[in-house]
Amino acid sequence: MKYGKSNTAFEIREVDTPEVSDDQVLIKVEAFGINFADVMARLGLYKGAPPLPALLGYEVVGHVEKFGSNVQNIKVGDRVSAMTHFGGYAEYAVAQKEVACVIPESMSAGTAVALATQYTTAYFLSHNMANIQEGDKVLVHAAAGGVGTALVQMALHKKCLVFGTCSSSDKIDYLRKNGVHHPINYLEKDFVSEIRTILGTGGLDIIFDPVGGLSVRKGYKLLGAGGRLVSYGVSSMNRTKSILGKIRVLAQFGIYHPLQFLSNSRGMIGVNMLKIGEDNPEKVAMAMKAVIALAQNGIIKPFVGGEFKVAQMAEAHEYLESRKSMGKIVVKW
Repeated sequence: MKYGKSNTAFEIREVDTPEVSDDQVLIKVEAFGINFADVMARLGLYKGAPPLPALLGYEVVGHVEKFGSNVQNIKVGDRVSAMTHFGGYAEYAVAQKEVACVIPESMSAGTAVALATQYTTAYFLSHNMANIQEGDKVLVHAAAGGVGTALVQMALHKKCLVFGTCSSSDKIDYLRKNGVHHPINYLEKDFVSEIRTILGTGGLDIIFDPVGGLSVRKGYKLLGAGGRLVSYGVSSMNRTKSILGKIRVLAQFGIYHPLQFLSNSRGMIGVNMLKIGEDNPEKVAMAMKAVIALAQNGIIKPFVGGEFKVAQMAEAHEYLESRKSMGKIVVKW
């Protein structure tokens, strides 16, 4: 990949099959997922992306071809869902042993890749960071996306009151089908006014925000005592291409001081799952195993919103970037 528009950014190249270290597994990839962070990386806006020409990809599903000497409980031929620290857009990918989990042959490729990144992310955000509790009042921004879909299902499993924002009438219908109690089209209605009308003087317990900028500043004011806002992306940065526009988005976050959090008993948490994976892979592994179990028990149900072939990479990226997609986007070899 190189920076630029999706129709010029991708090129298929023949490279050597990667080698594995003692703690890694080599996977013959059946399919991989794409995420909004991939779009940001393609546009040159993702700080942690590898140098060009970059091989993107955070998750794959496929069969184990080889593994390192320290790998246990995985054997050659096992079908796994795995997280990759980039490198997933390939026929063969390497994953750390902690984040390669055996799955049944009957599980669809779309479900498998959704569990690897979106649902694992949602579980970590909701359970590890926000400590979601029964009866919480929860707002999920971008609730029709992959992580948003997962967060809604996890909040509903905890019997929470769920608000969700989206950008079209089709997505409003999708949110209702996914169980959102109060879906809000933020292009037509101000989500702050809508939530205040419904809750009255009460505040939200948890906000999950991948949008950033003004969305964070407005959301923070909706929190009640003990409330926490979990920020895990800045997709609003992609809405402007100028440097001044991007600076404006950063300024819109607002300025906060620990005394604000203390006096109002509110919290703000930032999460970068790549950083968590680098420093605490065992925590990511625990979340990943938890969501696979939840899926097998029918408690969570990933929605695959689009399937593409590798030759359609540009179309897949365009679809995700258009903000028309819902659920998980999967690309198959």
